[in-house]
Amino acid sequence: MASTVVGPVRVGAPAHGGSCVARMDDGRVLFVRHAIPGELVRVRIVDDTHASWWSGETTEVLETSPDRVAPPCPVAGRCGGCDLQHVALPRQRALKAEVVSGLLRRFAGLDVPVTVEAVPGDREGLAWRTRMRYLVADGTLGLRAWHSSAFVPVPAHGCPLACAASPGPAWLVHSAADAPEVAVAVDDDDQVAVWAAGVRLAGPESLTQRVDARTYHLRGDGFWQVHPGAAGALTRAVLQALAPVTGETAWDLYCGVGLFAGALVDAGCDVTGVEWSTDAVDHARANVPQARFVAGRVERQFARLPRRVDLVVLDPPRRGAGADVVAAVAGAGPRAIAYVACDPAALARDVRLFAGHGYRLASIRGLDLFPMTHHVECVAALVPDAAS
Repeated sequence: MASTVVGPVRVGAPAHGGSCVARMDDGRVLFVRHAIPGELVRVRIVDDTHASWWSGETTEVLETSPDRVAPPCPVAGRCGGCDLQHVALPRQRALKAEVVSGLLRRFAGLDVPVTVEAVPGDREGLAWRTRMRYLVADGTLGLRAWHSSAFVPVPAHGCPLACAASPGPAWLVHSAADAPEVAVAVDDDDQVAVWAAGVRLAGPESLTQRVDARTYHLRGDGFWQVHPGAAGALTRAVLQALAPVTGETAWDLYCGVGLFAGALVDAGCDVTGVEWSTDAVDHARANVPQARFVAGRVERQFARLPRRVDLVVLDPPRRGAGADVVAAVAGAGPRAIAYVACDPAALARDVRLFAGHGYRLASIRGLDLFPMTHHVECVAALVPDAAS
């Protein structure tokens, strides 16, 4: 039945992942892409392999939300990178906030109001990506379709989410040197590095990023936040969550090249960071020589950390910290934990796990580091529960 058009259906609440929830006449849940809550739409079924739910894409809008806008990109809806270009930016943030609060209610049993904030310097949700990964085929630059390896050509003027200093498609195709996939990164000095399969094709080996008074260096294919305002916004949110005091001991777990470690050192803390990537740890040691860094998987390194800790920053990958790391962090008894999460479902699960170890959610901030997409970054503050 996939590719069959059904409807009309009334679209309900937003779901995690960029779709909205609707119900078919038989009561089956239908996840609908490219719709807005409240709209009446027809839907083309793209996945009917699940017994309790199907997914589909909007083909026709019969009753239109006042928040519907014309997408700024001609391949929106085909490219898998953007879920929300059809939604006015303020409503995008409201939908993301609704998703985060809903996940906290569902997985952590918490009824918490959430606001998703614009990042300082945001340009109406466009021209923000300083890191891009493209496909290259037959001399054409492209991106993947949604949940697919299908090739979607990039518009002639380039991806509208790519930052202004990012090179155009023709230059990147030329630089790709026949590689099937190419990554491009732009730093705070507008230096451009192009990499493919771990090999530098163009630009400098090392890029430069600045946050407040600190300068950070990293490989051109190393991890750094993609929005130019993200690192500063996250640092401020982490410091607000922890309220560090001079002389306190801090762990920076999943520390990368030392972003939060640098901020905590500057706040007067004694910092130890942990990161699995030895290359990232080498850069962290150079970026923040006042801190100590340990290379290895976080869950295996607690015996190498200072026994006493006052503050912890957790910035895990998308899957979250998980039960073992949560238990070890809570067992160390910090007075405050700042949890930086790129997946609100994993965050909600880990908040529930922390509650089982006597820590409660004190506050949460949502940051719109990924406009036009369903992705949202959260910074949660966790503190010991006085009732425990």
